[in-house]
Amino acid sequence: VASAARLLVQGRSHLGGLIAKGDRAYASRVDFQIEDAIRNALSRAARDIPFLGEERGGELRAPLLWVLDPVDGTTNFIKGSPLCAISLALLSDGQPIFGIVDLPLLGERYVARAGAGAYLNGTRLHIADVHRLADAVVGVTDFAVADDRFVENPIHIALLARLAPRALGVRAHGSAALDLAWLAAGRLSASMMLSNRAWDVSAGVLLAREAGALAYDGDGSEHGVDSRFTIASTPGLKGSLLELLPSG
Repeated sequence: VASAARLLVQGRSHLGGLIAKGDRAYASRVDFQIEDAIRNALSRAARDIPFLGEERGGELRAPLLWVLDPVDGTTNFIKGSPLCAISLALLSDGQPIFGIVDLPLLGERYVARAGAGAYLNGTRLHIADVHRLADAVVGVTDFAVADDRFVENPIHIALLARLAPRALGVRAHGSAALDLAWLAAGRLSASMMLSNRAWDVSAGVLLAREAGALAYDGDGSEHGVDSRFTIASTPGLKGSLLELLPSG
């Protein structure tokens, strides 16, 4: 990941052409460079473990599986914002057991191992002690621009209408991995993503859990690769956040 982080930092000055993936969805040359570098390194170190990357794909169902988002927050990256992350996780039967969220442009590297805690640049993390929505800063992900936007965005709008008057603050940073890492670090009290892509959230979910947060689906069940939503929060906020979700 350290070498991939250098690719991201160096890539800011020569992004090159963008690769269209759909309506207003893009990847940069750096996304592919980082994914290829990490895929090749892991193949040499652990050849028997399959790999799923956002850009080049792979399988999702395997007892052990590496999942990678080479640049979570690509739009931020291509617009010059430092709020973008490399997110790498190892899944065991669909649950993360090791994760790294690297924010190279902020100089922050978050690492977690199941049962061993979450760390930022070597310092152990603990979630903020927040129990009331009125004291909570909540991170929400971007509006969808892909084919699912007509399903996801109305739910997003309805959620914001209920959340904004009740929370201390609502933030849209443009990176789910960053939001989950910042939840682990106590900068946010919750992160709400109305979709569930393993490469975006797996490492961050483990960070949040190891720092003391809960990660769950919209029905309150434990979060996993088959969940519809990705919600993580301090334990005391779970009930309040679930009540805000529109029915249906």
